[in-house]
Amino acid sequence: MFAYCSHMESIRIIGLDPSLVACGWGVVEAQGLKIRHVGHGVIKPNPKMDLHLRLREIFETITDLIQLHDPSEASVEEAFMKNNAASAIKLGHARAACLLAASTSGLGVGEYSPRSVKKSVVGTGAADKAQVAHMMNVLMPGCGVKAGDAADALAIAICHAHRAKAAGALFRRVS
Repeated sequence: MFAYCSHMESIRIIGLDPSLVACGWGVVEAQGLKIRHVGHGVIKPNPKMDLHLRLREIFETITDLIQLHDPSEASVEEAFMKNNAASAIKLGHARAACLLAASTSGLGVGEYSPRSVKKSVVGTGAADKAQVAHMMNVLMPGCGVKAGDAADALAIAICHAHRAKAAGALFRRVS
């Protein structure tokens, strides 16, 4: 799953924060301890469109972003369920569109819980959206991301980079 196994090899990762309302995306490039911002944004399908059309828009936009930014790997936030089962099912549909876009583009996909993403970039799994956005701006000065879905997507990509780096270190020790 991790292409990031040599000492200073760089890897480009697209992070995806699934949602039918505002699907965040962020692309970073990691090399050693350095993280570089490539791009970020939010996909906002028209909420009045039928579900299948919103899912198609998410899928097609992510596929276009993958072609544009040429990442090596993808990372997607895992679904979590609060109290509303219907919302969890809709989130599952959005996750499927994200996973399929990455998979059909030939990318390996890492999946991470919201708590592990926050812990990876902020240091605590209980961080709020403002803290995540602040850390994105600290780690990648000039990216200018605001709190919300795009900041979360960048954090998901960075979480994946950290995991890939750890996997590469483990691989080198075992080899």
